[in-house]
Order: sequence, then C-alpha cells, then structure tokens
Amino acid sequence: MPVPKRIVAATDFSEHSDRALNYALDIAKACEAQVFLVHVVETIQQCVNDYCISEGTVRQIEEQSMQAAREKMRTEVENLTRIRKVGITFDVRIGKAAEEILKEQEDKKADLIIVGSHGRSSLIGHLTGSVADKVVHHAGCPVLLVR
Repeated sequence: MPVPKRIVAATDFSEHSDRALNYALDIAKACEAQVFLVHVVETIQQCVNDYCISEGTVRQIEEQSMQAAREKMRTEVENLTRIRKVGITFDVRIGKAAEEILKEQEDKKADLIIVGSHGRSSLIGHLTGSVADKVVHHAGCPVLLVR
C-alpha cells in the first residue's frame, strides 16, 4: 500500500469528525504527510415551498457562516499544530459538502481522504445519502471512513 503524503480531512465540527481528524493527524505524523483540513458551509436554499428569502439575505447569512467557520478553523489549526507537530492547512468552502470535499482532494492532489461516518446531518440527509457515502463512491483516491 502506498504511503499517503497529502491527506484531506473533512470536518463539520462534530464529535465524529473530530475522531476522524485525530486519525488523520496520527497517520500524517507516522507518514510525514501534510493534512488539508476542509469545512464546507452548505449553500442555503433560497425558497422552500412558497416562502422565499431575498438573495441578499442568503448571501449575508452564507458570508457570516463562512467567517465564523474560518475563525473556528484558524483557532483549531493553531492549537493542533502546536500540540501535534503536524503540517495542517485549512480551507473553508461553500457548496454541497461531498462535492466540495472531492474538489479539495483534486485541488490538493491528495492521496487519502479521511471522513467521519456520521456528521451533523438531518433526516433529509439520511434519505438522500450521507456525505461520507457520496465521498466514498466518487473519490479519486482511497477513503478512510472513521466510525
């Protein structure tokens, strides 16, 4: 098995993704790999049934979510790099989580993706298929699914 050198670890700031991140950091340390931590802010649906919010309001909420996620990621990465002594960079993207995780893997030319088996998903997420399931089925590299 090839030794990974570029690892994408996805986080939604849940307990499950924290466990997956710990695996990513352990593997990165053992293999002297770089970790690319990614968080995806899901796009907001502007209309539901007959109720719509303005495009400006949607953009404002998305930008606030992006800024809050960047701050949280910055703090987390600073703490982790100090404690774990592993190279970590982060990215916050907006879109559909599975698609953006796969784009991150392509952009970073990662040779391993690590995701939690469960995250912060709603009933609709379970009905349409989980992010982890979509990543596993469409990834261009091995995926480690952490339970």
